[in-house]
Amino acid sequence: MVGDWIGHGTLVPVRLALIVNPIASSVTRRALVVIQKALSSDHSLTVSETNRKGQAIRLAHAAARAGADVIVALGGDGTINEVANGVLGEACAVAPLPGGSTNVFARAVGYPNDAIEATGVLLEALAANRSVMASVGLANDRAFLFHCGVGYDAAVVDRVERRGVLKRYLGHPLFIGAAVATWFRDAERRRGGFSVETDSGLSARGIKQLVAMNTRPYTYLGAKPIDLAPEAGLDTPLTVLALTSLSPRVLPSLAQGLSRAGGLPSRGAARHWAGVHSAVVTSARPVPWQLDGEAMTPATELRLAHRPEALRLIVPDHH
Repeated sequence: MVGDWIGHGTLVPVRLALIVNPIASSVTRRALVVIQKALSSDHSLTVSETNRKGQAIRLAHAAARAGADVIVALGGDGTINEVANGVLGEACAVAPLPGGSTNVFARAVGYPNDAIEATGVLLEALAANRSVMASVGLANDRAFLFHCGVGYDAAVVDRVERRGVLKRYLGHPLFIGAAVATWFRDAERRRGGFSVETDSGLSARGIKQLVAMNTRPYTYLGAKPIDLAPEAGLDTPLTVLALTSLSPRVLPSLAQGLSRAGGLPSRGAARHWAGVHSAVVTSARPVPWQLDGEAMTPATELRLAHRPEALRLIVPDHH
């Protein structure tokens, strides 16, 4: 049972379920063999591989119902998001191993950005019985672990996903190219925008980009975290960031947000609202949105909410 793994100085074997996205950017067969051997040396282990989007949700739910103590997700942020959605409300814990191109969530909770090295850290955490209860954000009842983006960034994610196999090999350069192409070619940033209203009555109209953050950072650019809301954390309500303009005039505010302790300042075209428990995004036309870097079906309404202590995470000792 989670929380009762250690007894009288003796390691108690844990029932692990490893769910792997074999086509994630940095997952290799060699690494998978090493990881499986390491995880199964002291613990019982079952392994499942995904072959389509959404499958990790069902695999994680089945593993939890079958009695797994910890479900280990090896893949990108999308795979880890699916695993988390599959186990909400279950007693098991989740451990993220980095297998994608950016691995925001695994790095955010303290794991190294190398799957084999991270496996060693995970085994140490299991031996020490280190876990925390973490909040999740919800967008139309789908959980997100670090952020939900609406508008421009979601259009960028959708452009990247339409290029399929290239994502595995090009990684960050593909995202940068998609961001530039979306900026110049997409009509999304020039449209009338959408609206948001929070539970406390804060509101804005004509929004071109919105991010609801469940923890920090927003993403990483190489080794550098893009930290627009330093107060965001897995034990706090959501932070909502919004831009009512995507013209070059907002670039100084964005640059300042990357260099100051308070993150993106709330002035001019920018809104920075901390402590948000719920919010509603509405749009006259379907707007693109993404969860943890995975594109979703465009919608005219998104109901955002904070759900505290929704997920047990296995975390490194320095988290």
